[in-house]
Amino acid sequence: MNEHELDEAQAPLPPAGEKLQKVLARIGVGSRRDVEAWIGEGRIKVNGKVATLGQRVDLHDAISVDGKLIKREEAAETVRRVIIYNKPDGEICTRDDPEGRPTVFDRLPRPREGRWINIGRLDINTTGLLMFTTDGELANRLMHPSYEMDREYAVRVRGEVDDDMIARLKEGVVLEDGPAKFTDIQQAPGGEGFNHWYHCVVMEGRNREVRRLWESQGLVVSRLKRVRFGPVFLNSDLPMGRWRELGQHEVDILAGEVGLKPVAMPVQTAKAKEKLERMQRKSARPLGRNERVRQVRPALESGEERAPRKARDEQKPRPGANRGTVVAERPSEVRGGNRRSPEGKPAGSPNGRPGGKPSGRSTGAPKGSPKR
Repeated sequence: MNEHELDEAQAPLPPAGEKLQKVLARIGVGSRRDVEAWIGEGRIKVNGKVATLGQRVDLHDAISVDGKLIKREEAAETVRRVIIYNKPDGEICTRDDPEGRPTVFDRLPRPREGRWINIGRLDINTTGLLMFTTDGELANRLMHPSYEMDREYAVRVRGEVDDDMIARLKEGVVLEDGPAKFTDIQQAPGGEGFNHWYHCVVMEGRNREVRRLWESQGLVVSRLKRVRFGPVFLNSDLPMGRWRELGQHEVDILAGEVGLKPVAMPVQTAKAKEKLERMQRKSARPLGRNERVRQVRPALESGEERAPRKARDEQKPRPGANRGTVVAERPSEVRGGNRRSPEGKPAGSPNGRPGGKPSGRSTGAPKGSPKR
């Protein structure tokens, strides 16, 4: 045996198994961040013993979360489904709220395998694009800063905005949790007086980051809506409070952005598709401006009454367009003056990318509207 072969023989073997948080994320129990938090809280056990962070497991290990055994099959393939949701004001991004407030999970259909994992969060007063998936690894990669998934927001600020403020926000300011900046800011049409609309892009998902950036310049954010996450846009044909499941091609594009190979989606029967469409129709209705959804599933009984909406003449008119669509559209100077086609692509754009997209990271965009 020569020296090289001896070194190889004495080299330590790679650790057996796979990290616990990665296993549970892949099968849709939760995101890696969720699982790591549960491990720290002692909620996960492996073979009857409390799990430790970084512990590795294989197919022969019994894993339980909160005393419930997780079923795993050796040949089971990741089920990768993705839903986009237009979040209304007043909903929180958690499954259960001690105060009984409505959550973003109230309207979603229950998946047959795994459960929905939210890809990022929005605070209670922020509206717009949220994504959910049954694939924990996809969720983890889309949220991880190393993959640089840019988030675009439409924001209405109250106060005078000058060029120096814009320059500081793009160069970076120091917040209480470290430096932060917008990678791009574009003024949008609309607004009156001291209220002005902007589209701005951040590369991280830190808590209230967009609001805190504007507030660092002495401005107040009066409305905030997320309109894009990476290659996925929120189009105006998805009303507030409605969700839509992405198709195979769209999911493959999204997964490819973070280096994941395509996974075939479960085949749905015509009856299952009809049920999903029926749930979508029931899940949302036009909301009054200050109205909150208290219960969505099960549906209200025929004898029950919904909270009355304000009369039309009591509501303050909003500039530009109907409620729920005015800030979902990209400003004309950002989009190069193009309007979107019914398929969600800008007219005259063969690759589906809007002209003059705010700089973050150039990506292809899945179509944003379902076939009707």
